[in-house]
Amino acid sequence: MLAEERRQRMVEMVAENDTVSVTEFANLFDTSESTIRSDLDRLEGAGLLVKVHGGAASVDSALTPAPFVAVEPTMAEKRSLHSSEKHVLAAWAAAQIQPDDFVYLDSGSTTQTIVEHLSESACLATFVTNSVSLALSLANRGARTMVIGGDVKAGTEAIVGPGALDALSRYNFSKGFWGANGVTVEQGFTTPDTSEAMVKLESMRHTRERFVLADASKIGVVTPVTFSRFEDATLVTCGAVDPAISALSNVVEVSA
Repeated sequence: MLAEERRQRMVEMVAENDTVSVTEFANLFDTSESTIRSDLDRLEGAGLLVKVHGGAASVDSALTPAPFVAVEPTMAEKRSLHSSEKHVLAAWAAAQIQPDDFVYLDSGSTTQTIVEHLSESACLATFVTNSVSLALSLANRGARTMVIGGDVKAGTEAIVGPGALDALSRYNFSKGFWGANGVTVEQGFTTPDTSEAMVKLESMRHTRERFVLADASKIGVVTPVTFSRFEDATLVTCGAVDPAISALSNVVEVSA
């Protein structure tokens, strides 16, 4: 296939699918990723597509802003949404926890589901959380559990505030798991509430391996406060995930 034919087909693919990853292009055309990136540079310069992290997007989709969501659902509402996806993500997360880990679990319906999937050996790890209900669930499994101090936020049952931030500054976690209300490559991982974002940010600063659990419904959504850049954590996701997102090096896509 001639280079011009390849580029024409690349434009058609992006128009048909909105986004296509560099890896998909390289595999389809049996060429190197560096060649594909050069093609994308040329096509973007001609205004035929838009380069995005890890691939390309159609001009129309790139100009459409990500949905903005400012409302924080209550914990009761969160538990009723995407239940099967929560269990898929939670089971994967639970399998990563080893007996000698010092684990941070963020307040949230997905992270709380992790407790149901912990093996007996994983329960030998030590856990710290900013959720009273999650801490009780862990304690009922016999796991050594610590709750950070601070102010309890009624709707989401999260512990927030200066006391929480001060407590987190003293810890060093081997692994941590967080939820997110929105995920985009540009805005990173976001949440509606500033006080919860600050707790997420501080806990991430003190964690070696950082995992954000978010099903496909959260991807492409932006909420008011960014608590982490996209590249600073591993996104663990499931569902109808955009191939351009799946192809990124810090994304783990899991299935039932």
